[in-house]
Amino acid sequence: MATDLNHTMFIGHLGRDPETRYLPSGDAVTNFSIACNWKSKDKEGVEWVRVVTFGKLAEICAEYLKKGAQVFISGRMQTRKYEKDGQEHYSTEIVADKMQMLGSRGERTEPKERTEPRPAEKPAAGKKGAGSFADMDDDIPF
Repeated sequence: MATDLNHTMFIGHLGRDPETRYLPSGDAVTNFSIACNWKSKDKEGVEWVRVVTFGKLAEICAEYLKKGAQVFISGRMQTRKYEKDGQEHYSTEIVADKMQMLGSRGERTEPKERTEPRPAEKPAAGKKGAGSFADMDDDIPF
């Protein structure tokens, strides 16, 4: 019995800031493209890889990634078919399940201010919302 494998890994730099939208369910979807350089004996070039993330990973990508950032992406390859102006088109993208920011700390970014509001989140009954780091007591037990 043969086993199939659909797993890809890329390291590249973002070509522009990620774009985020929200599904009717409230889940985030973030899209971005990364440029991956390649070299052979007599040639070199750039391959652009489209990436899509969902849920919590999509929110993290939207908040921390920006144009030029170097990232490691791991996920599966997927080809979608869509119609535009009566013509069928195909788009191949990586559905990422892991993202790691690379580069030195100086190249990494602080979280971006949100330009699009996140869907309303209701705290669970009887639970207090988590405070910020500054709200913690100065007495640390260790």
